[in-house]
Amino acid sequence: MTATRTAIVTGSTSGIGLAIAEAFARDGMNVVINSFSDTPADHAIAERLSKEHKAEVVYIKADMSKAAECRALVARAAEEFGTVDVLVNNAGIQHVAPVEDFPTEKWDAIIAINLTSAFHTTAAAIPLMKKAGSGRIINIASAHGLVASAYKSAYVSAKHGIMGLTKTVALELAQDKITCNAICPGYVLTPLVEAQIPDQMKAHNMDRETVIREVMLDRQPTKEFVTVEQIAATAVFLASPAASQINGTHISVDGGWTAQ
Repeated sequence: MTATRTAIVTGSTSGIGLAIAEAFARDGMNVVINSFSDTPADHAIAERLSKEHKAEVVYIKADMSKAAECRALVARAAEEFGTVDVLVNNAGIQHVAPVEDFPTEKWDAIIAINLTSAFHTTAAAIPLMKKAGSGRIINIASAHGLVASAYKSAYVSAKHGIMGLTKTVALELAQDKITCNAICPGYVLTPLVEAQIPDQMKAHNMDRETVIREVMLDRQPTKEFVTVEQIAATAVFLASPAASQINGTHISVDGGWTAQ
């Protein structure tokens, strides 16, 4: 089965990105998944999604810290499927440290992967979307694109930057039937976050449920993790006809975090 729309999801072999890729495949799109590792396991994910959802799913390696590879990812997707209709800028990394101790190489890497990569993929996708007459750009930002936390200077800066990029792109493309919006998740229970729980339990001398509620979800009023499926469903909505007049804004999926 060949779908009529093609989506690229960066950083999509696990966590939020994988959930979005799977939701798009389930929705009948061609999907390009991505990481920098290019392992047999990466290609196996694409094969699984293709088989389970009867969709065309391919894996394309690209290091999102490198401008040329970001742009080449979009070009290769267009070669594979003819165009790019939906671009989800999801790739991201994190490092936590006080500003005065923050390693320069970590700052540079976070800004490159979490912010600059979205500029390059978006710039490469826009001509394709204009030629097609429509398109959707969805940036995975964060509650930290709206508010700050201590010790996360690079991540907060990058996510605030993503919000500015989202608005600028939306304004530039408002009459081209191309929308650009951001999703701002709160704390999402991904494998990466799950792996942090034992360390948090040890550091705070708390049981699992207490450390989740009182430490990890301290700012999230619902005291529940956001799920990757909820983020994916939001992305599917933003890519749908129902969202055609939603442009240059964000949807917070954060359990009330940024309502405070």
